[in-house]
Amino acid sequence: MAVGPDPANGEVSNHRRRRFDVRVVPHRRRSPFRLRDWRMSTKLATVLVVPSVAFLVLASVQTSTLVGRTTALNDFARQVGIGRQITAVVHQLQQERDRSAGELSELRRGGDREAAATALRPLQSAVDRAVEDLRRAAEPLANADASWRVAFSEALEAYDQVVNIRVAIPPAVLSNDTVLSNYHRAIDALLDLLDEPTPGQENPALSDAVLRYVQLARVKELSSRVRAQLYAAGRAGRYGTEDRVLLSDLRAQQLTALGAFRVAATNDQIRRYDATSVNPMFVVATQLEERSLPVGDAAPDLLPSEQWWSASEQRQELLRQLEAGVLDDAVRQADDASSGQLRATLLVVGGIVTVLLAALLISLLVGRSVARSMRLLRSQALRIAQVELPDALDRLRTVTGGVTDIEVPPAVVRSLDEIGELAEAFVAVHRSAVTVAVEQARMRRNVNGMFVNLARRSQVLVERQLELLDDLEREESDPEQLENLFKLDHLAARMRRNDESLLVLAGTDSTRRWNRPVGLGSVLLAAAAEIEQYQRVRLEPVGDVNVVGHAVGELVHMLAELLENATAFSRPDTVVLVTARVEASAALIEIVDNGLGMTPAALAEANAVLASPPAANVAAVERMGLFVVSHLAARLGVQVRLDGGQGGLVARLVLPAALLAPAGAVELGPPMPARMLAASTARGAEAQRMAGASRPAGPRGPAVAPLDLPVAGRPPAATVPRQARPVPVRAEDVLAPAGAPADASDGGGWWSRQGPVGPTDLGPATPPATPVTAGTNERGLPMRVPMAQLSAVTRSAQPTSAPPRVDLDPAAVGGMLSRLYSGVRRAEAEDTTEIPVSPSWGHDEGGRRQ
Repeated sequence: MAVGPDPANGEVSNHRRRRFDVRVVPHRRRSPFRLRDWRMSTKLATVLVVPSVAFLVLASVQTSTLVGRTTALNDFARQVGIGRQITAVVHQLQQERDRSAGELSELRRGGDREAAATALRPLQSAVDRAVEDLRRAAEPLANADASWRVAFSEALEAYDQVVNIRVAIPPAVLSNDTVLSNYHRAIDALLDLLDEPTPGQENPALSDAVLRYVQLARVKELSSRVRAQLYAAGRAGRYGTEDRVLLSDLRAQQLTALGAFRVAATNDQIRRYDATSVNPMFVVATQLEERSLPVGDAAPDLLPSEQWWSASEQRQELLRQLEAGVLDDAVRQADDASSGQLRATLLVVGGIVTVLLAALLISLLVGRSVARSMRLLRSQALRIAQVELPDALDRLRTVTGGVTDIEVPPAVVRSLDEIGELAEAFVAVHRSAVTVAVEQARMRRNVNGMFVNLARRSQVLVERQLELLDDLEREESDPEQLENLFKLDHLAARMRRNDESLLVLAGTDSTRRWNRPVGLGSVLLAAAAEIEQYQRVRLEPVGDVNVVGHAVGELVHMLAELLENATAFSRPDTVVLVTARVEASAALIEIVDNGLGMTPAALAEANAVLASPPAANVAAVERMGLFVVSHLAARLGVQVRLDGGQGGLVARLVLPAALLAPAGAVELGPPMPARMLAASTARGAEAQRMAGASRPAGPRGPAVAPLDLPVAGRPPAATVPRQARPVPVRAEDVLAPAGAPADASDGGGWWSRQGPVGPTDLGPATPPATPVTAGTNERGLPMRVPMAQLSAVTRSAQPTSAPPRVDLDPAAVGGMLSRLYSGVRRAEAEDTTEIPVSPSWGHDEGGRRQ
């Protein structure tokens, strides 16, 4: 058991400090699914996160839409931009196709194959280079939309067919339609690829831009096919059967495509087309083409092949330049739309991020302020509930001086919102609780003062009663009357112990003090002498163990309570065994009885009281013994524990090294005080005289039977002749020096703060040969001197001569009175402490312990 708190140093008990560290336990299990069970930080985080998440979701949807538009416009701009490479391939394929058509017509007339192959080779190489450029330009669009990738792959497949058909041109093994159809298919696939870019329905202007250059490309393609037909007819020297019909159809399609272009084109593009159409080179080609038109029933003219090729090539070049301009307009417009969409997306995303960051920053600041206030308020509330208020109550319970007001710290939250008001309310509650505790402490101090005054007055009266009983016992010769006086003497001793228990209840130290070490065996004997049934106590031999003097009185009181409890709750025919031994640096005392025992629940409750002294209440009075033992043990630092034995109970006390003194001068002289021996022998003689009928001993005097009880104050030998007026056994008789009277003027009695003096060796005493008398009484009968016939008595109970009178020094007497009055005033000024206690030491469910 730990040493109790030191009021002078303001210390708090260890069990209280451990309680400060315990967190507040909720009254029920916290569930994460109950909103009211969430922590304040979680609720604040939820309040902040839910709107933020909702805002992020909406912003993400809007941003994803904008990003999708930006990506689509970016892909559209790239697809439109790759139209330059597509139109270049188309232009080169048109050159190769138209020239191949003329060479095929020439070869069918028996032309030179090598010359035809030589003429077509540069055109084929130009087409191959243009296709390679197209492949390189299309690499960034590998992740473009599926329709564009399909159209691009179809265009490449058509080009591969053209490459494969080239070898069939010099031999002229295939018809013109078969060869030219492969070129037509490749060019149509490229024009379809050129028409693939789609900006979406929300951008009709961009769709019109694509439509313009696609229509113009188709106009150029139809113009190129007309050129191929007229160049082939010129090289063949005649028109074929279907040439006129095909030419008419191509011219009609050309006019339709030109009309569609003029409808979709801008005014600037129309002006540029009109300017191109009046170009002299364009006009020459147009005039030559008009000569091939049929007029009435007359056959159309055959155009000179070289002249027509040169004029139509210039016209195709002009259309190519016009096509490139219109395409550049579309690319520029697509790039502007993509850049604008990208800027809009970045602005929106930046605005969303800025708004979100600002909202989060403001929310964090507000939430941090609320959370900080709540955290400070919670910390202060827990500190008040677990540390400050219990500590103040402990200090008020253990205060030794005047009860002063306790300062209550101000609220830690100084804001003017609801949390600040709640903090002020906490402080107000704390201040009210401290005020009530101070008032209760002052009231307890007054009550404790009354306890102390009543107990000390009762002590004075009990001591006077004991002195009167001593006088009556010395003068009484009737055994029965003497036994009654012994019972009264023991009851008075118990009343004195109850007064000391009241002092413990009031938190005051015991009045019995020694200033020199006392043997542990003597302490155990003194404790046994304090109880009624001391004859039943068996004390095993104790080694050379000494107890410091200042702890003897309280240790005797504590052991007496335990022995009283052991004898009261065990059968009268059983004994209580007391053993003591030294283990390590501590002394272990065991008190074993064969009584009623206690239930495990009652043992646990009693051990809890012994381990942690409770506050004083009505239950403390009902179970005074347990209350006194627990508080005396805490005051001395003694560990006390109750354990179940074989049919009884075992009380174990562990005396720490601080209570043990080294071997040296000990107050107790012989282990068998002369007074106890005289009392026991006198009672034995009286019992022998009464025809063998042994009476039970008085409460404070030893009995005759059984004969082997050393603690009764007599040897285990046979009886000796009766002493007329035996003196009852008391604790002060056990602890007093041998041979010194209890009221010696040189101090050393149990009431002395100086401690008893050492034993004096008076030498062996020889009993007189004849009975020693002290005269005769009023009836003329001789009066015997008590214990005059005993060899163990060192001196006569009543000396024949009066002791010499010693005149005291007036200065010494004045000093003694001054010290007495100062001690009285100091005792009156002492503050008492209410000692806590829990329901205690009476009859419990086990049916035992007081």
